Amino acid sequence: MDNNSKSYQRDYDLSWIGEGYSTRIRKFQKLMRYKVRDVLLISSLYDSYLFEEDGQIYDLVRQEYQGLNLSNVPEFTHVMSGIEALEMLKEDNRYDLIITSMHIEDMHVIRFAKLLREAGVKTPLILLAYDNREHKEIVTLYDTSIFDRIFIWQGDYHLLIAIIKYVEDRLNVEDDVKEAGVQSIILIEDNVKFYSTYLPLVYTEIMKHSQRLTTEGLNLTHKFLRQRARPKILLCTSFEEAWDYFERFEENVLGVITDINFERNGEKDPEAGLLFARKVRERYTDIPVLIQSSSLELKQKAVESGAVFLQKESPTLLHELQDFMTRYMHFGDFNFRNPDGSILRKANNLKTLEEGLREVPDECLLYHASRNHFSNWLKARTEFWLAQKLRPRKVSEFSSTDDLRNLLVQSLVLYRDLRQRGIISDFNKDTFDMKNSFARIGGGSLGGKARGLAFVNILINNYNVRNRFEGIEISVPSAVVIGANVFDRFMTENNLFNFAMSCNDDAEITKRFVEAGHFTSEINTKLEDFLSKITYPLAVRSSSLLEDSQYQPFAGVYETYMIPNNQDDIKIRLKDLLDTIKRVYASMFYKSAKDYMKATGYRLEEEKMAVIIQRMVGAKRENRFYPEFAGVAKSYNFYPVPPQKAVDGIVSIALGLGKTVVDGGNTVRFCPKFPRHLLQFFSTNETIKNAQQHFYALNLDYQLDNSVIETHDLLTQQFQLEISETDGTMFCAGSTYSPENDSVYDGISRKGKRVVTFAPILKHKIFPLPDILNLLLEMGTWGMGTPIEMEFAVNLSVPPKTPKEFCVLQMRPLVLSKELEELDLGDVAQEDIICESSQVLGNGIISDIYDIVMIDIDKYDRGRSREVAYEVGEMNTRLVNEKRPYLLIGVGRWGSLDHWLGIPVTWDQISGALTIVESGFRNFDVTPSQGSHFFQNITSFRIGYFTVGTTIKQGFIDWDWLRAQPAIEEKEFTRLLRFDTPVTVKINGHQNKGVILKPKS
Repeated sequence: MDNNSKSYQRDYDLSWIGEGYSTRIRKFQKLMRYKVRDVLLISSLYDSYLFEEDGQIYDLVRQEYQGLNLSNVPEFTHVMSGIEALEMLKEDNRYDLIITSMHIEDMHVIRFAKLLREAGVKTPLILLAYDNREHKEIVTLYDTSIFDRIFIWQGDYHLLIAIIKYVEDRLNVEDDVKEAGVQSIILIEDNVKFYSTYLPLVYTEIMKHSQRLTTEGLNLTHKFLRQRARPKILLCTSFEEAWDYFERFEENVLGVITDINFERNGEKDPEAGLLFARKVRERYTDIPVLIQSSSLELKQKAVESGAVFLQKESPTLLHELQDFMTRYMHFGDFNFRNPDGSILRKANNLKTLEEGLREVPDECLLYHASRNHFSNWLKARTEFWLAQKLRPRKVSEFSSTDDLRNLLVQSLVLYRDLRQRGIISDFNKDTFDMKNSFARIGGGSLGGKARGLAFVNILINNYNVRNRFEGIEISVPSAVVIGANVFDRFMTENNLFNFAMSCNDDAEITKRFVEAGHFTSEINTKLEDFLSKITYPLAVRSSSLLEDSQYQPFAGVYETYMIPNNQDDIKIRLKDLLDTIKRVYASMFYKSAKDYMKATGYRLEEEKMAVIIQRMVGAKRENRFYPEFAGVAKSYNFYPVPPQKAVDGIVSIALGLGKTVVDGGNTVRFCPKFPRHLLQFFSTNETIKNAQQHFYALNLDYQLDNSVIETHDLLTQQFQLEISETDGTMFCAGSTYSPENDSVYDGISRKGKRVVTFAPILKHKIFPLPDILNLLLEMGTWGMGTPIEMEFAVNLSVPPKTPKEFCVLQMRPLVLSKELEELDLGDVAQEDIICESSQVLGNGIISDIYDIVMIDIDKYDRGRSREVAYEVGEMNTRLVNEKRPYLLIGVGRWGSLDHWLGIPVTWDQISGALTIVESGFRNFDVTPSQGSHFFQNITSFRIGYFTVGTTIKQGFIDWDWLRAQPAIEEKEFTRLLRFDTPVTVKINGHQNKGVILKPKS
């Protein structure tokens, strides 16, 4: 809700607004099921010539369709004889509409119509006459009820369009009203010549009105779908036919246009129109009725019946019709009027209507509300659902005008908010909501990461997840996505592609990209509009075509940056944002990304980059911005410990920004179905040792300097836990260590060392995190058809009476090996085994490894783990270039953010490994990480992964045998071994067991 609406917050029950809106777009997609795509025209050669008008008429129809943005331009097929038409229909009954003139070459038109129906052809059949004389003659001599309708051709090609739309409306009205509440206009006229002229005028006005509404569409799909929801025209020639339509669709009648003298009870009734008007107004005083007649004497009676009068012979007939449809059927702006009819102000969309509702005087508000003008205007603009919900509300229900005003304003604010949810809209400054919108700028793909976010956005909003938990709002933070076409244009106009492909210096690539020319003026303008709406810190995230794909997710390969976005000068903020987007583009060509690409079946030139600019989740604390906590949740646990099962999932959470989790730092790991089952805290010693020591936050004081390549790395900084307690964020995560009795107590009410355990949430349930995660993991797995990984952040520091935020930051498929057959590991002698483990990932046999890269457990120095990572990276580069996959054996946690807990390699430094072994240290073990991008890449590339404990004697590595093998290359910590016969890896993924066999001599 925007700032202007805060004064209107009341305890109104507005839940009805959200109950059905999520399916609105889907309902619109079901509209207009019957479309006239192929028209069969039967006429003499001369008639055809008259229709054609020198061969231009079909081009004119096509141009009219395109000018009105109408899809499915009909194709016309012309034949001259009835026999030929019947043969064509017998062989290929693809025609949606048959139009015949009075003159057919080989038979009378009545005989043709009878033969057509006798042949079982039920296609709508329209008869075209050329003047009243022809029409009168055939009606007098024959029963013309066999035709669906008769029209008189007077040379205006708009009649063909009107006939097509008339047929479509008649056949679609039942379903479209039922499906989405589409409105109808009842047109009663029995004079064929008049309705043949009048109907095209009405349709043209409706089409133009629908076209105007498309400018308010949230995206291209929404714009075209709104045209499907245009009002139907129900042409009737008798009282009974019109009243039948009215009674069937009375809740959805937008207006009535009627003649006065037409058939009632089988006879002409000179006041049938007046009677119809009175009956309509008795039921609904807000349905506008227009009575038209050639006789001015009937004007007074028409007004007394509650209708507007229009003289048929008026020289300004079209203008008066347009005025009626604009003023009474609300085809146009909403005019706020005083009771005397004078206009106070106008509204041309929902936002300006809301602004008017706040400001107009009470008498103006009551004038419109008592006549249902607001709901009628909404109906004309295809906002049927909201209109129908407001229409039954009576002014008498409210104790004061202020209460009425408040409800109307709140309803519009919430509705405008809801219609942004669950869809990707085209960015528009006026409609973008800084809390809930998900919009795009520029064309082309959104990229994999943005697609994942859009998908979870749909899940949350279409399945009523958003407010499932009281006092908590589950959402995807508002974002704009810069489409991949913008990247293409940037690369081409700045001539960067060849340079970026050939350069291997990351700093030089970044420098060239940041110094490259500006984006197009359109992109600059839209991003400046975006920044004028949002002053929160921003996360600028990669979203490449291949990112978050099911089998090579490219997790963590490209860069994500966070920027404060807090400068007073919007031009400075715009420059910072544009330079940051360029940095994301540049990261696609970094050495690590190129090395990763080599391990896939893709070519770097096939990759394209979209960029997500997303509101950061959290709150400002002095010069820091961060959420209370963030985490990664997986719906599949690769290392379940009873009573947990693999399908129960696993979650890693940390205080502050999620960088701690995704980079493999110390976190709290728990199963959402068993949140109190925390094996990492089974003793006081283990609790202290495994607990998070610091947290990440965005430094709001640090100013970007894009002349310095590393400047972005300084924005996200580490802070000690004491800062968290000062900020008031430790309450949800903290426990206290008491050295006096060597115990850890839940909460931070007593003095002592603070320990991050999340006991207040997991044990004392101050926030329903496990329940939310269970729901989202289950829905995500169901929706994606595979186990998923989800990143999230939680903000508890919100204003009073404002829901706490649980925000989904990313959702992607989690790759599992699902081989149906279990591999029999067989009985293997201990002396033939290099490694054995009961904590293994993967399945199957790997038998093409001839090289081993190993780190000797006795030489490993935890204080020099970064040097170890560098040596491993050099070995990997050599083997990748030689195209030799290898077995990697190391100590501690691979890819650890904390270099004291393992070897802090990045994925490109081990990308050539087919199997990886992770051993505990000589004197203690570390828990395997499941929360990192590193781990996602291991599973997606289907790499065998063995975990071996040392202190708990879980598994086995034959270090002595490895040390005894000659090395073809040796560094201070790493050795490269090569064999003539392969090392064989066997993994039973069903039992999580595996062995690595020594090469046979």
